[in-house]
Amino acid sequence: MTLSALDRIDDAYRATSAFLRPVDRGQWLRLALIGLFVGLPTAAGSGAQWSTPAGDPAPTPGGSVDVPAEVWVALAVAVLVAIALALAFTLVGSVMEFVLYESIRRESVRVRAYWRRSFGRGVRLFGFRLAVGLAVLVAIVLLVGAVVLALAAAGDAAALFLAVVAVPTGLVVALVAGVVGSFTTAFVVPVMLAEDRGVLAGWRRFWPTLTREWREFLVYAVLAFVLGTVGAAAVGVVVALLAVVLLIPTAVLAAPAFALFLLAEPFGIAAFVVVGLTYVLAVVAVAAVVQVPVFVYLRYYALLVLGDANEAFDLIPDQRAAASD
Repeated sequence: MTLSALDRIDDAYRATSAFLRPVDRGQWLRLALIGLFVGLPTAAGSGAQWSTPAGDPAPTPGGSVDVPAEVWVALAVAVLVAIALALAFTLVGSVMEFVLYESIRRESVRVRAYWRRSFGRGVRLFGFRLAVGLAVLVAIVLLVGAVVLALAAAGDAAALFLAVVAVPTGLVVALVAGVVGSFTTAFVVPVMLAEDRGVLAGWRRFWPTLTREWREFLVYAVLAFVLGTVGAAAVGVVVALLAVVLLIPTAVLAAPAFALFLLAEPFGIAAFVVVGLTYVLAVVAVAAVVQVPVFVYLRYYALLVLGDANEAFDLIPDQRAAASD
């Protein structure tokens, strides 16, 4: 028996093409906005390295550095702001998941209308994602804490043994959390839309289908990972090329900033910051636009597989029929 996860690869492409063509600039830009929160591929960044200037004295062993209280306050405020921004981004992204599926379902992208309709479900999805993230964090902290306590109490041998156990355990926890998160996005969110359910009720409703068609969803998980990785790599290459092109107008803008720096250093630094932020925002905007076909394709692929596994969850019967012809 042929698996739907294999058959629907081409159908998802045809459905995506029918949805995005002919190109509607307004619709594409609205999808790009949604993609900033739900579908922007990430790439590994380079780590920053810090060194002590040659003229500065190196800290002496046993010495202490007197850090002003203002520095600690600033660090605490920065951490709190970063956490608040991350939570806000996750909340918006959770609501946008429903906005995206509604847009695909109705073949019409209306961010504000779908946002109002889906805000309550998005908040519940946000709570679920937050709970899963906290559970993973607690598990990792407990594993690391066990290794540290063993090192302090029993020595290197016990700590090494626990580390050997803790590392694969941590990887399993991360893998399970990743699968739960991706399946929630790909399948439970559509179930919530199809039957107006919450997250846990959606999982309970989806679970019998998942266990019955486990081979189907296992193949889907592998193929979706491969397709997503290839798509993200392609987007990364295109964005990198366009980022190089954007350096040309950025250099033009940097010239007056440099002249201003020579005349008044503080204003010149501020001008350089503005130019740099403009460049970063331009690259982010380009990435958001370029990756639209990738995340739309992956959502169509998930919806097609889900509808084949259980017709009650089919959000796109008309697009399915058209793509299968």
